[in-house]
Amino acid sequence: MRPSFYPRLVNGPFDDPGLFIPFLFEKRAILFDLGDIYTLSARDVLKISHVFISHTHMDHFSGFERLLRICLGREKRLCFYGPEGFLRNLEGKLAGYSWNLVDNFTHQFIIQATEVRSDCLLTAEYPLHRRFLKPQSSLKKPFGNVLVREPALSATAVLLDHGIPCLGFSIKERFHVNIRKDSLREFGLETGPWLKDFKQALFHGQPLDSDFVVRPGKKGGSKTHLTLGNLVEEIAIITPGQHIAYVTDVVYDDANAAKITQLAQGADHLFIEAAFLEKDRDIAKEKCHLTAWQAGTIAGRAGVKQFTLFHFSPRYTGMGHLFEKEAQAAYEEGYDRA
Repeated sequence: MRPSFYPRLVNGPFDDPGLFIPFLFEKRAILFDLGDIYTLSARDVLKISHVFISHTHMDHFSGFERLLRICLGREKRLCFYGPEGFLRNLEGKLAGYSWNLVDNFTHQFIIQATEVRSDCLLTAEYPLHRRFLKPQSSLKKPFGNVLVREPALSATAVLLDHGIPCLGFSIKERFHVNIRKDSLREFGLETGPWLKDFKQALFHGQPLDSDFVVRPGKKGGSKTHLTLGNLVEEIAIITPGQHIAYVTDVVYDDANAAKITQLAQGADHLFIEAAFLEKDRDIAKEKCHLTAWQAGTIAGRAGVKQFTLFHFSPRYTGMGHLFEKEAQAAYEEGYDRA
């Protein structure tokens, strides 16, 4: 079965953090953290609809300028999420440039930014045509872990401790619709854009006895009218949705470990930082980071199917294999005890 999300780290494990997640059959992607993104092509950058920032240390936010530069002049709404203080820091970046020529742009480019606090979400908009000026007001609503809720997926966050507020994220598909191509042929149907409409109808909860129109593909032909339920029965397999979790820059303590375990519980893939080896756990605690052993332990307790380490301290250059070995041993021990 083909997954819907194809996550990949933007950089190597010793470089700036960032997780790029493109969506299958869609010109869309999301990004967890925004460090150096020069490895992403302009085409990939333009797919990004949502950016989730764990915190605004430079190595997690320095790629903002490249993202902004590529998107300027496009008809686009770019949604950002970050921890307490995020709106102020974003406004500072936008205020660092002169915008006197924005009237030359005909398309509407808007930055929508949400600051995640312990008790609420603060959302503000920064349109290009208003020169990204600080808005006079922001929308306030309660925070209950969910940041984005769409028919097909949801994105959630937890507040963690890195000496400053830091966010951990997950994205989860409600369910996955697998198309049986052999059944399509047997049914005399072609693949095409109608399959996206079919999946959206399921995600939106359209009644199974409702009429669904299969429109002809490139080869032509006539429209086919079927019930949605008949199509599900004949050409689709419904499976549990994909779950990806992302955590970086946190101190190892009971509170953080419990929150991360809950966030990543049963995830298909957990991307988790491991800045230090266990022999340097005192340094890790002082700098509010995880060791490879601690990361593996959390992954095991959460029962994730797969995990990937990143954000290694440069002091271990050439020793990346030691992180994998240490974390795997901890994962197996934590999984057995879960």
